[in-house]
This record gives sequence, structure tokens and C-alpha cells, in this order.
Amino acid sequence: MSKKEACGIVGIALTQGNAALPIFYALYALQHRGQESAGIAVSSTVNEGIENEIGGRKKDITLKKGMGLVYQVFSPQQLESLKGNIGIGHVRYSTMGASRLENAEPLLVNYRKGKIAIAHNGNLVNAVELRRELEREGRIFHSDTDTEVIAQLLAKELMRHGPIEALKEVMKRVVGSYSLTILMNNTLLAVRDPVGIKPLCIGEIKGGNGIAEGYVVVSESPAIDTLGGDLIRDVRPGEVLVINPPQGSSSREAEHQRETDLESYQLYRCLNSAHCVFEYIYFARPDSILDGRLVYDVRMKIGERLAEEDDVEADVVSPVPDSGITFAIGYAKRAGIDYMEGLIKNRYVGRTFIMPEQTSRDIAVRLKLSAVQANVAGKRIILVDDSIVRGTTSRKIVDYLKRKGAKEVHLRIGSPPILAPCYLGINTPTREELVAWKRSIDEISTFLNADSIRYLSLEGLIDSVGIEEKNLCLGCLTESYPVEIPGELCMVRQLKLTHF
Repeated sequence: MSKKEACGIVGIALTQGNAALPIFYALYALQHRGQESAGIAVSSTVNEGIENEIGGRKKDITLKKGMGLVYQVFSPQQLESLKGNIGIGHVRYSTMGASRLENAEPLLVNYRKGKIAIAHNGNLVNAVELRRELEREGRIFHSDTDTEVIAQLLAKELMRHGPIEALKEVMKRVVGSYSLTILMNNTLLAVRDPVGIKPLCIGEIKGGNGIAEGYVVVSESPAIDTLGGDLIRDVRPGEVLVINPPQGSSSREAEHQRETDLESYQLYRCLNSAHCVFEYIYFARPDSILDGRLVYDVRMKIGERLAEEDDVEADVVSPVPDSGITFAIGYAKRAGIDYMEGLIKNRYVGRTFIMPEQTSRDIAVRLKLSAVQANVAGKRIILVDDSIVRGTTSRKIVDYLKRKGAKEVHLRIGSPPILAPCYLGINTPTREELVAWKRSIDEISTFLNADSIRYLSLEGLIDSVGIEEKNLCLGCLTESYPVEIPGELCMVRQLKLTHF
């Protein structure tokens, strides 16, 4: 497995108190989505009584970000210094822009009417073209991320329009995947792209445990659970939410009060959505609810379907931890074969792909995974994983199990073969680097030194996810993408502008 997800994002609006600490907790719950950098931006009053363009008091935005894991970036003293009841947060893996502090988010941009902080999950395919256009207009960039392109476009449009109309113009220009939390002076906004490629959901915090009442918008629902909140719903594709701190528990008991707190603007609507299928296969936490589906249940169904499509004889079913665990449980249940851990993960070792030298990567695999020799020696093993990209790590794992005495190793993969790069937020290699590119199933098996390999069928994947094929992004599996990408096939989706 050698894929990087783009990011995890958070936005919080509380009745009182500081938003920084609950944002920190939420980012902790989203740490799996990004481990390169973390950041928090909060809004605090600087001059009482001065009105901004949205009608509130003038605010300043305080930002703290750094390289590393969430707990490495923020100390208790730093969190205490971030004063403000409204804020956003971000954890990052780089898919556009180098891994350096300038590209860490949230990204802060000054413009004539104030400041904008943006946290972005996704990837724009026309960022280079838009950046050149903005640079010709004299705009200066301080990072090489596509997030700054969005921020500069928004700042430009805010000089002519109000926030919602400005966002409508920005969404008309940008092409790609984006879920956004935006801090605009003292206003929190949440945005999801018109086909909903990246996840985003909204929850309600009832108060308690030192956290005031409020609303939280996050990439995945477990971050809402962490704060003791309740999931309300997913942010709809093409929707912009203006999130206001609730007006107090007595008034919030009425449903119409929530509608006042959460102003919804459905700016764009497509005939179909395009949810990233790898959120269900790999990226999202198993306890996440994405677009109404519990990821754990989807992965159990994938494992069961793998067994239904298989006929190999074996002694045990074993996962590649952690990504293959739920698939393997489903496979073992349906096949009636014992589930047994053949590999144990050392949870204090970072991901193997961050080690640049091949020798370091070899050592990292052995540091990361160790075999339970008594569970593998002399056994015919069905080894289950979520996907295979280059195949180099999978081959090392197969060789390692055989050195530990495994009689046979049969790889079973919870996705179809990856045949093409992702341009929409996953840092996958070129076609030539993909193990499945121009190789037959037998050739892949030989390359990986496995006794056999079988991938889940595309039909089996779609049935397991429970979303129609026309509403999924399957570009890396089918070579047909939901948005126009130069040189690639596009499954055209009609955009329809709605009025508000």
C-alpha cells in the first residue's frame, strides 16, 4: 500500500469559550488522513462595534501551524493562546505542493476587507492554469498549493460580491475535488464540490466535558463523536453552509432554530455525484459514516464478496494490518475458514513510503510487521489487503511469510486492480509504476511471488459499497474520471446552477 490521502479538515463554531482545544481533539481523530503537518486558525474580536461585510463585529484571525503530528505541533500553552469561539483546523498529506511549512494549512490570506483562512481536502486539476492567470493580474503567492489558488480567487471575488455570490463564482472556475472549511473574519463556512468527491459532514455539540454548545463540520463523523456531538448529516455536493454559533439551548430545541444556525445555499447541483470509492476501501476510519453508510459494514461486505468470488483452498485467513482486517473478517466469516493473525503491526513505526532510500524501506517493512510464526508455519494462507499499488511492499510481505514457514500465500485484494493515477486527491504513481498496468493476473502473481492473486470484481465492489456506479468516482480503477482531466476520459456530469 503506497497511497497518500490529501487531508482532514475541521470547522467549529461555539456559543462561548475557545474553539482551539476541541479543534485539536477533532484533528487527533482525523490524524490518519494526514501526518505531515497540522494547523489551527481561530477568530477573535479586535475592535468591538466595527461592522464587517457579513454584519458581525470585526475580527482578527490567529493562526498556528507546524510540521509533524497534531500532538507534536500544539502544546497546551499554544492551544490556550488561540483565543476565539470560531475556528478551523487541518491535517495534511501533500498531493499538490511540497512537504514544507509554507504549504501547511490552514492557509491565511489578507485582503482589503479582512482575512480569510482556508482548510482544503482535495485537489484541483486546473490549479496551474488559474495560478498563472492570477499571477498575471499581479497577485503574489507564498506557497505552491492549490489551496492558495482557491484563497486568492475568493479574495478577488469578495471585492465584487458578498461571500455566497463570491463562492459561487469561485466554484464556477475551479475544477477538481474540494471540501473546504473557511474562516472569513468571524464567519465559518463549509463547502463541498458539486459532485461530492471528498467527504464532509456536520454535527451538533450539546455541551459538556468542558466544551460549549456549538456546531462542528469535519471530514469524518468519528471526530464529531470524539467531541461528544451528534451527526446531523453530510454536507451535500455543491452546498455551502454558513455556520453560526447556536443561540442557546432553550431556543435550539426548535428545529427552525437549527435552520437559522445553519444557513444552507445549494449553489450547484449535478445529475450524479462522484464519491471517492477509496474512502470506503481504505482512507476513512471503519467507524465513519460516509454519505449514510457505515464504512465498517461496507468493508465486511467487501470481504464476504471476495470469498463468494473465490474458490481457493486454505487453512487460515489473515489480514495485512490494519487496512485488511475488516475485509479478512468478512472473508473468513463467509468462507468458513479460521481467521488468524499472521502479522502483527508495530504501531510506533511510521508509514514505509516516507523513507526515501530503498534499503530504509526494506528495514521499515520488517520493523512495521512481524510474523506470528506459529500461526503461519506450514499453513496455506489467504492474505487479505485493501489494494495494491506498486506491489513492492506486498512482495516483501509474501516473501517474509514464506521465510517464516508459510506453505502457500494467496493474495486477496478488496478492490479491483488500480490501472490509472488519481488526479483528485490521492498521490498515486504514474501508470508505468502501477503493478497492474499492462500485466495479466498471472504476471502480477509471479511478480509478487504469491501462489495466486485475486482482486474483487468491479461489480462486487459497487454492490458492496451500495452506491450506483454513476455516483462513484472510479477513475483509478476504470480510467474514466468524473471531471475533465487533460489526456484522460471523462464521464461527463451535467452541472445545473440553482437559485437561492
